[in-house]
Amino acid sequence: MAKALAAALLGLPLTTAVIGLLTLSWPGRPEIITLPWLLLSFPLWIGIMSLCFVARSGARAWMWMGGATVIGYGLLHALKTVGWIAVTS
Repeated sequence: MAKALAAALLGLPLTTAVIGLLTLSWPGRPEIITLPWLLLSFPLWIGIMSLCFVARSGARAWMWMGGATVIGYGLLHALKTVGWIAVTS
């Protein structure tokens, strides 16, 4: 039950962080490269949720998914602060 809860609650935020990192760091015009990455987000989300069930216990699933999510968003924030990526509107 704990693995399923970790997959359900942390799968989408981790997927969003990974897709955000890939989209913002990929070279090219954002209006061209955004759609392919967004289309890949659903299979990536399913894959990330499936990885929760590889963990030996629910606590490890929470630890790995939570840690990866924090690292992903921390990396997004750090790269934006340094100026290596920019979010344009």
